[in-house]
Amino acid sequence: MGKTSKDKRDIYYRLAKEEGWRARSAFKLLQIDEQFHILDGVTRAVDLCAAPGSWSQVLSKRLYENSEDKEKVKIIAVDLQAMAPLNGIIQIQGDITKIQTAKAIIDHFGGEDQKAQLVICDGAPDVTGLHDIDEYIQSQLLLAALSITTHVLMPGGNFVAKIFRGKDTSLLYSQLRIFFEKVSIAKPASSRNSSIEAFVVCQNYRCPSGYIPQMINPMIDDVQVIQNATDSEVNRQLIPFVVCGDLRGFDSDMSYSLNLDDDSEYTYREVVQKPISPAYKEILDKLKNCSIKHKAITVRHENETDSNETKEN
Repeated sequence: MGKTSKDKRDIYYRLAKEEGWRARSAFKLLQIDEQFHILDGVTRAVDLCAAPGSWSQVLSKRLYENSEDKEKVKIIAVDLQAMAPLNGIIQIQGDITKIQTAKAIIDHFGGEDQKAQLVICDGAPDVTGLHDIDEYIQSQLLLAALSITTHVLMPGGNFVAKIFRGKDTSLLYSQLRIFFEKVSIAKPASSRNSSIEAFVVCQNYRCPSGYIPQMINPMIDDVQVIQNATDSEVNRQLIPFVVCGDLRGFDSDMSYSLNLDDDSEYTYREVVQKPISPAYKEILDKLKNCSIKHKAITVRHENETDSNETKEN
């Protein structure tokens, strides 16, 4: 019953399993590509914060299908967590805030002359439910992704990353506009309307004249102070908000019948790839042990109560 109700709640969750994607987030990248064509002609790509690997799956499927010379295709997935292997994907288990990770990516591509044409990042922190805190932490993750991108992305390349929309995100937009000719904010149809999640789609990387890429630590550097020190009009530029994906299609906030096709009966499918060592496993085990101990104490207490009542009688 539980599994059926979970499937019924989210159409993209079900479609991901039916089509073989590791997570429903694969549809977000697919719908972004439908709108912006960021995968066209790409043979070298980097997926930051890649686990569990659904965006890497999209890269693998599209890049190898569209390339005439498949030997030229190189896709690198980077994450601190271990990730189950994927065909055609080079995995680096590393920290995106470290210069060593950037150098490892460049080495896999073959040097400074063969940098990435596309960098994507679907990474996000474990949300607290406090929007101000979540938006701040996500903005710091985005700045870290941008820092490593300035090391590994070739001129003219594209960058896509998740953001949490909030009152202070205009600062992020202005910073991105300095490095890219065009910056848009995309809201794929598969991203729930109730979510503050969106994606920055940055096109045509153009490093500012005289700029030297640096690995900035966004948790230490006060970006607001840096922004206030300049009168640049770029910092105040508005960014268009674009909803991508077919709006006549599925609504990610709706629940749909399990049997979308009248000619076939719904069949439950397990997730394509379960997490190898999820961060929540430890707390689940602790909760399970606490529950067992609580039951044991309750049973012992009941037995002692029954025993006392018997003696009194």
